[in-house]
Amino acid sequence: MNRLIDLAQKLPTPEATPTVAYTPIRLTLPNRPVLELRLTAPTSGRDLPIVLFSHGFGPSRYIPSKDGYAPIVQFWAERGFAVIQPTHASSRVGGLGSERPEAPFYWRERVAEMRATLDQLGEVERQAPAVAGRLNHDRIAVAGHSFGGHTSALLLGARLNGENFSDPRIGAGVLLAAPGRGGDNLTPESAARYPFFDVDYTQIRKPLLVVCGAQDNPHFTDRGPEWHADAFNDAPGANALLTLAGVGHGLGGIAGLDAKETEAEIPDALETTRRLTFAWLSRHFGFDDGEWVQGLSALRGSAASLAVVAEKEIISTK
Repeated sequence: MNRLIDLAQKLPTPEATPTVAYTPIRLTLPNRPVLELRLTAPTSGRDLPIVLFSHGFGPSRYIPSKDGYAPIVQFWAERGFAVIQPTHASSRVGGLGSERPEAPFYWRERVAEMRATLDQLGEVERQAPAVAGRLNHDRIAVAGHSFGGHTSALLLGARLNGENFSDPRIGAGVLLAAPGRGGDNLTPESAARYPFFDVDYTQIRKPLLVVCGAQDNPHFTDRGPEWHADAFNDAPGANALLTLAGVGHGLGGIAGLDAKETEAEIPDALETTRRLTFAWLSRHFGFDDGEWVQGLSALRGSAASLAVVAEKEIISTK
């Protein structure tokens, strides 16, 4: 129960159930320190879908790690998903530091860490005995916020300089306040500093939900908030765009309550983000009880001030 939520109560969602979390789970990767993860999952149930979550590159010291994003990760886990959170190489608290050539962003290493996590799902389960044997390795989605959206987009099939980083084990994705197009879409300073933003979203053919804040005005570009919707406009697999009213990059507080990343802590916006992303993922994983359709109906009626959803037909998922 949350007395701070008002209109978002009109968006249906299942009741929360108890969860279990394991941290740190440690995976061995070649030529680098161990990769640390957090796994959060329901205490009961089998064939749990997996959501691999990629954190951003925000200003906090600890939020960009396995220990951040509890408001959205916990919500998903309480309703049936097993959520795995790597601490990326770019993390200030647990990353690879500033001495390597790829620092500080480590965009390529971040993709490799996500793939390595999938490679070692058996080891993840070994270190999480209450979850062992309960994960469905054939139902996997990826989600990421901000720079984590960039990482997730590459895993879904976005190209960078023609290179393909996609992983066939990932079936769908959620991009939360992800970067838009690079190159000429960026200010000259940003184009020089972030050449890895120059991704081609037109190769993403897997189902995709893009989530934006209506007031998320990025400093990378002069295009304004609509820049964050580029993946929806360009990707053939993108079938839904959720634009939240009255919030910016923090989407109401998904990274952490009272965190630096949360420029506006708005419970209704956070709850809208949590409920509708869960509903979309549930529909993709095949156990939707109508939350997505009923949520959209509410947004067209009494909850219209919360957000707007645009949908389009998926051109191809192959």
